[in-house]
Amino acid sequence: MADRTGLTVVTRTTTTPAEAAPGTAVEPTRRVRPVEVLIALLAVAVVGRIWLADTTFALPVQAWLTVFVAIVVQATPFIVLGTLVSGAITALVPPSFFTRVLPARHALAVPVAGVAGVVLPGCECGSVPVAGALVRRGVAPAAALAFLLSAPAINPVVLVATSVAFPGQPLMVLARFGASLVTAVLMGWLWLRFGRPEWFRPTLRRHPEGAGTVSVFLATCREDMTQAGGYLVLGALAAATLNVVVPPGWLQAVADHPVWSVLALALLAVVLSLCSEADAFVAASLPQFSLTARLAFLVVGPMVDIKLVAMQIGTFGRGMALRFAPATFGVAVGVSVVVGALLW
Repeated sequence: MADRTGLTVVTRTTTTPAEAAPGTAVEPTRRVRPVEVLIALLAVAVVGRIWLADTTFALPVQAWLTVFVAIVVQATPFIVLGTLVSGAITALVPPSFFTRVLPARHALAVPVAGVAGVVLPGCECGSVPVAGALVRRGVAPAAALAFLLSAPAINPVVLVATSVAFPGQPLMVLARFGASLVTAVLMGWLWLRFGRPEWFRPTLRRHPEGAGTVSVFLATCREDMTQAGGYLVLGALAAATLNVVVPPGWLQAVADHPVWSVLALALLAVVLSLCSEADAFVAASLPQFSLTARLAFLVVGPMVDIKLVAMQIGTFGRGMALRFAPATFGVAVGVSVVVGALLW
């Protein structure tokens, strides 16, 4: 159904035996819960531990396990932070707050939300549930998406990490801040102009009438953590597989080409799915690539990577994510090239 903002929301309703018509048999629905899947996987791992121990000695398997565990461990604290912020927004902040803080015109709300991303010290994993909470509180989707893109790229922790990774190159910090903010604002405006309500399907959370603040906070955290964590694992599985499959020698072959080097590092950022607070050190370790190519790596990574797309599908719907991610990739690469041409 559509709410007053024109968004298409997804609701889940169930019919209890008390609500069923007299004489109508109600068959209870049984769904497999994520916790049950986790328990089953753990049981399989315990039963097959001897086979698994022999298999993990293989170098490709060790590399795959290392990348998978690194992504999950690196991202989980920020998902927790994001779900806590999301729960606090849902439970404590009234919808009227955002109507007072953000400009009434959505075109002006987009850059304001983009600049507001500087205050959330987290990575992209935490920004997804926060953006979902903003939409549920009545914030325009275009503004929430601008915040989602800017928060993991221009917050102080990321900028300090970039400065440390590129000592004596303050222009890299400035370039990352400017290119990321411009990309976020442009994508917000593009969604405002071309986005359709039916593409955007955030899940509507309905809490029991009269539920207390603590109950709403805990319920929101539980739902966001289950959803974001599940899609994080799926994204980490894909990222780890691609990390092992893609030959490293391909990078050296394209490093000297001015166009292919930019596209190669941009695609590498999508595949590696690094945390935005660690990607600067990876970019600094690739001196064979130009500064513009490494800037594209730093701008694209926090906005478009495998785990992030998977989380966006879970939070906003497949139609939104499969259109928004490719468009963001193109805009981020284009803005990076322009900024790099102006500064270097």
